[in-house]
Amino acid sequence: MNEEVKALEIRVKRAYDPPADCDGVRVLVDRLWPRGLKKADGAIDHWLKDVAPSTELRRWFDHEPARWDEFQRRYRAELQKKPAPVNELKAMAKKGRLTLVFAARDELHNDAVALRDILAH
Repeated sequence: MNEEVKALEIRVKRAYDPPADCDGVRVLVDRLWPRGLKKADGAIDHWLKDVAPSTELRRWFDHEPARWDEFQRRYRAELQKKPAPVNELKAMAKKGRLTLVFAARDELHNDAVALRDILAH
C-alpha cells in the first residue's frame, strides 16, 4: 500500500521573538532556559532538554560559524545515541506545525537549525 508522506512543517524561532498562533507546537530545544525570559512570556508548550547538545559540545561550538559543519556532525552523532527525544519531536511534527525555539543570537548557526535539518531527513 502506498501512503502519501506529508512533509514535516518544522520552523525555528528565537525565544525572544513574540509567539504567534501560526507557530503550532512550540518546543524549547536548549538545555538552559533563555536568560531574562519569563516562562509565561515564552509560551513554550514543551521543553526538551535531552535533545539539546551536550554542555561540552555547546561550549566547544561557542556559535563560531567556522565550526558549524563540525558542530552539526558531532550533534548528529550525539542524537544517534539518544533517539527518544528526536522520535518525540518527529511524532509532534507529524501531527502539525512544530516550532523549535532557541535562545542563541545567531539565527543561522544554532542547535535548533541543526535539529530542524536532522528531523527533515
